[in-house]
Formats: sequence, C-alpha cells, structure tokens
Amino acid sequence: TGVGLVLVGLAFKVAAVPFHTWTPDVYEGSPTPVTAFMSVVTKTAAFGALVRFACTAVAGVGGEIAPVVWLLAAFTMTLGNFCAVTQTNLKRMLAYSSIAHAGYVLVGVAAGWEAAEPVFGYLAVYAFMNMGAFAVILAAERADRERLTLDEYRGLGIAHPLLGAAMCVFMFGLAGLPPTGGFLAKFAVFRAAVDAKLVGLVVLAVLNSLVSLFYYLRILVVMYMRPAEEPPTLQPIPKALGAVLVLCAAATMLIGLWPVWAVNWVTQALAVGP
Repeated sequence: TGVGLVLVGLAFKVAAVPFHTWTPDVYEGSPTPVTAFMSVVTKTAAFGALVRFACTAVAGVGGEIAPVVWLLAAFTMTLGNFCAVTQTNLKRMLAYSSIAHAGYVLVGVAAGWEAAEPVFGYLAVYAFMNMGAFAVILAAERADRERLTLDEYRGLGIAHPLLGAAMCVFMFGLAGLPPTGGFLAKFAVFRAAVDAKLVGLVVLAVLNSLVSLFYYLRILVVMYMRPAEEPPTLQPIPKALGAVLVLCAAATMLIGLWPVWAVNWVTQALAVGP
C-alpha cells in the first residue's frame, strides 16, 4: 500500500496518465515563465525522485511494480500524443507534449537502474528543448498579449528568420529528429528498454513518436508556409531572453552533434549509484 501511494504521488507530479488532467489547464492559464519552470524543473525533479524510488527503494523495477510502470508509460505517451494532435493552442499543445515525453521517460524507468543514465540524459536534453520552445512563445508575444493560437504564428518564420530557426531546432528536437539531441536521447532510452526485453513497449513508443511528428511539424508549416494577412511584428527581445534562446538552441544541437560531454556529465552525476 505504501509503495502504491508513493508511486501515485510521483505519477501525479510527472503528469502520468491518469493523473495528468491538471497539466493542460495549468500550462495554459499560467504566465509563460511559470509554465516553462514547471515543465522543466518540477518534472525533472519529480522524475529524479521516481527513478530513485523505483530502482532503489523497491529494489528495482521488478515484481508487482513493473506492470504498473509499463502501463503508465504506454497510456501516458499514447494519450499525450493523440490529445496534442487536436490542439490549436500552442501552450496546451506543449502541455500534452510534455505528457507524451513523460511516457517516453517512463519507458526508461520501466527498464530499471541500467537505464538511469539514458533517462537522466533524456531529461537534460528535454529541459533545453522545452525551455527553448517556451522562450520562443515569450519572444513572439504581442504588445498586449501572448500569441497562443497557431494562426497567430502565420508567417513568423519568414518575418523573423532567427526566431523561426530557433523554433525549428526545438520542434525537431522534441520530435526526436536527427541531428538534434532529442534524437540521441530518445534512441538511448529506447535501446536501454530493448536491452531490458521491453520490445513491445519500445514499438509502441516508436509509433507514438511518428504521431508526434504531425503536431510538431504543423507548427513549422504554419510559421513558414501559411502567410499572414499582415507581417507579424515583435516587441524588442530582452537580452536575457535572447541569451536563453541561444543557449537552449546551441545545447540542443551540440548534444546531438557531440554528445560526449553530456554523457560524461550524466555519468558523473550518477557515480554514487543506487
């Protein structure tokens, strides 16, 4: 009973299905900086606790807890992706995207402590990609309000090439396309799961990744291939926000092109072991 209650609490924190219902409304209703913080810092910390709990406190993801984590992963990534496909509000879309990514991370959690390094590597890359995507939303806001619907991003990539290029990096990364860090992170998690003989779960995760291509690339189609009635104008981007955009985009690409430094960092962080 105690193990189950702790698992439910952690599943709520990482927005795993069926404990995810708070996420879209909170992401949409909160100021974008708060949303970015919750989607990155809170989720990363919660997954850190979940990995430690699942792989050490209950002596590995085995026995009774293994089927539970398997089902959590399967339902979380599937529902997250299929709900994201139907969204036209960018923040709600990213909310369901974060739910789907929680499912991918749970695939690694289901593989046990041997997958801890890929899991934490995935979380590190996800932090840069997701923070960058929300930074683009902040940079693209109007004088009086944020741009939240997809239609408000028409022609933005043409009118503002650098901002559009940054969004391309983040969407490709979240979709798991090479040569971004998102591809390597997802590949590492899936390979660890295959080594743990979770082939069925990995096949489902790959199919879900294909579904996610639709809504990630749809954002870029709107930004580059659907002209706006009037050229979109932006407020001056603060230097701090510009630095965040550059840092996140550079890290997303650098991890994909030269992953050695990221792997070494994660390895050192996990050196204490279970």
